[in-house]
Amino acid sequence: MRIHWSVLGTALLLTVPVAALAQANPEKIKKGIDTLREQPDNKRPGVTLKLAMDIRTLPPGMEKLKLADGLSHLATEGDAGKETIQAVIDTLTQALKEVPQPPNKLGKPAEPYVEVAKYVRYEGLTTTLDDPQYTQAMQDLVANDVDASKADFTLKDIKGKPVTLSELKGKIVLVSFWATWCPPCRKEMADLDTIYTHYQSQGLVVLSLTNEDPMTVVKWQQQFGAYHPPILLDEGGKVAKQFHIDGIPTTFVYNREGTLVAKAIDMRTQRQFFRMLAAGGLKPQ
Repeated sequence: MRIHWSVLGTALLLTVPVAALAQANPEKIKKGIDTLREQPDNKRPGVTLKLAMDIRTLPPGMEKLKLADGLSHLATEGDAGKETIQAVIDTLTQALKEVPQPPNKLGKPAEPYVEVAKYVRYEGLTTTLDDPQYTQAMQDLVANDVDASKADFTLKDIKGKPVTLSELKGKIVLVSFWATWCPPCRKEMADLDTIYTHYQSQGLVVLSLTNEDPMTVVKWQQQFGAYHPPILLDEGGKVAKQFHIDGIPTTFVYNREGTLVAKAIDMRTQRQFFRMLAAGGLKPQ
């Protein structure tokens, strides 16, 4: 039986103590992070896992923390598998424990603590991080989600037709914040289009929100081809502020009663979208 390299690599990496591994080259790690999006989908989880383990071999310091944080921003693009993204968050946790960071200028938790909290809340992971900033970051995320559950908006699509979120009760609604310049956003659009086209008859609504200029969006749509879900124009990003959007793509799913039931903070695969929509009551066929 053939064993896929990434599976074998995972098993080997997890059985070798980090202390026994030779220190990796920071420049090589940085290059690996910078080119991670160039990896084929079937190899990316294995490469991501190796980068996480390589970062752990570095001595404590800001260089290690920056690399761990940089990797964490890419590891949730798509479905790398829980084992891989847990390794990434464990690496970031280790780096933060070694070099704790002060709050930002506004007194809010430093970004790496927020990143750990997002992994735990939205990816179902665990962390051993025990820090007041992590606790505050988690509380802030909970409060943001409460705001999102109450948010409402009326926006026009690129043809000028208004759409109001609260008027869609009775439907399963997926709200996606995206932009034409965002690589992971563009990558998931084909899956969103396929899902919407196939399940629109079951009462699925997909709303794609962007704060870009209408002509930019129209030009992208012409290049992409037919994209059937409504693209709504969020001028000035006012709705994005209601939803506390600090990165894209970000996706919310509401059930037929209008209750927020799922949220994703990065690119999703078709299978991941179906898991989110199932929480909203969609029954894939």
